[in-house]
Amino acid sequence: MFNQFYQDILTNQLSGWIETMPTVLADWHKNALHGEFKNWQKTIENLPTIAADVVELKQGVEIDSSDTLNTGQQKRLEVLLKQFMPWRKGPFKLFNLDIDTEWRSDWKWDRLLPHIQPLANKTVLDVGCGNGYHMWRMLGEGAKFVVGADPSQLFVVQFQAIQKYAQQPGIHLLPLGVEQLPASHAFDTVFSMGVLYHRRNPFEFLQQLKDQLKSGGELVLETIVVPGDEHTVLVPGERYAKMRNVWFIPSSKALCHWLSRIGFKNIRVVDETVTTLDEQRKTQWMENESLADFLDPADRSKTIEGYPAPIRAVIIANK
Repeated sequence: MFNQFYQDILTNQLSGWIETMPTVLADWHKNALHGEFKNWQKTIENLPTIAADVVELKQGVEIDSSDTLNTGQQKRLEVLLKQFMPWRKGPFKLFNLDIDTEWRSDWKWDRLLPHIQPLANKTVLDVGCGNGYHMWRMLGEGAKFVVGADPSQLFVVQFQAIQKYAQQPGIHLLPLGVEQLPASHAFDTVFSMGVLYHRRNPFEFLQQLKDQLKSGGELVLETIVVPGDEHTVLVPGERYAKMRNVWFIPSSKALCHWLSRIGFKNIRVVDETVTTLDEQRKTQWMENESLADFLDPADRSKTIEGYPAPIRAVIIANK
């Protein structure tokens, strides 16, 4: 499953990973085959065989073919891809099938793209990449080699489904957390979007991100923040916006201070945006609760628990 990844890293700056990654990934694969992942792999195999003529990654993620799918193929594609619900990051368009995901991840991309270093010919890591939507957009910006890390098996198969048709070299999703990646000091850019508030030890996490960057490399950090000064940090109770695993939500100023303590330089907040009901919502491809259910119906500026509603910030820094 990861043979192409091993071949690719042997010839680039991640060659040091070849000493440990095969063992780590073999252990993951052995355990994954005992669960639902095995059935999902069969679903991937049963997806219609279609040769893509168009793979558009610059303006979005759209894959198309000059051979029009018949009604049966179109329905089969939709039914099988819905076996991988919920689809959270996107949207994707496959052969005129719109996968309308919970998040308009393209909006987040549009907000951060003007502020980051150009990705052309860069080696890029996306920590907590989900199904890889932003990885495709990184490739669309000319990145030479893109690695994603996310331990969710469902996100792995969603990525595999897109790659079955995209057939793009130089892009790999590893079903691992950042703590399982050996420090490489090799990536030009490291992205981490929507992960920090899920970490029990945010300083350790920020150090792990730094350990993947080469000297001078760029960190693109996107996370939930709260209003306040450099000393403001929300430590919610059992849940925040109905999420159980939320530990620390700093203000943007506090997060900049954290990054400085870790040793990052040139730290700047390039965007703060209140998450709207248009950007995160239920769809036919994600039928679970979404943002509208997480906010106080009488006061949308607060979560259902009474905390400040999510504000997403993008902070950029250099090693």
